[in-house]
Amino acid sequence: MTAVSAPARPSGTGRFAGLRPKTLLFAVIAAMYVYVLWTNERFLFNPADPEWQHIATFKWMLLPHAMVASLALFLGPLQFSDRLRRRFAKLHRVLGYFYVTGVFVGAPIGAYIEYFEERLGEARSFTIATATDGTIWIFATATALYFIRRGKVEQHRRWMTRSFACSLIFLEVRMIQTLFSIPADKVETVLWCCVAAAFPLADLVLQVEESLRQRARQARAVS
Repeated sequence: MTAVSAPARPSGTGRFAGLRPKTLLFAVIAAMYVYVLWTNERFLFNPADPEWQHIATFKWMLLPHAMVASLALFLGPLQFSDRLRRRFAKLHRVLGYFYVTGVFVGAPIGAYIEYFEERLGEARSFTIATATDGTIWIFATATALYFIRRGKVEQHRRWMTRSFACSLIFLEVRMIQTLFSIPADKVETVLWCCVAAAFPLADLVLQVEESLRQRARQARAVS
């Protein structure tokens, strides 16, 4: 996201008064990373976990999927760092292309893994939901890439925000499933809800950011 230049000084005096909303947002996302890694993906650190038996037949597909999709999950926040973009523009571009690679490769492999899991009893509708998620993710990322290649920074920023909202679906589904003890046969519904909410939530973030920009400009004008 584009930073607000010379923002007005916050009026609050509390411990967190000087924190920017974007900082708080990414702190929440970081907490989601840790929560999902600990509760859902902890088997990665335990070779005796029964989950390894479940994924045994397709783990060699899961490995490249996890590696490239993780690029999008962990590099995404860096793409919204104003300091990184200003001071290390070339690094920002390189990391951006790694992010795009993670999406373009990770999404199709993820859909294929779900298709493969139909042999293990998964419903075809879950495969369709995963493919829809991946298609929207690729579309948003490709659109962001299209705009930045043509120098349209603002449109690029908006579509990158939508793309990253799609990246977070992976975390959201697992966190909701664990927090609310959602049965396995209901997870598909959670996935569809997260897919449907991705763009609206991203646009909400963009609208809040624009509102904060306007308030900062008004504060500077008054001062």
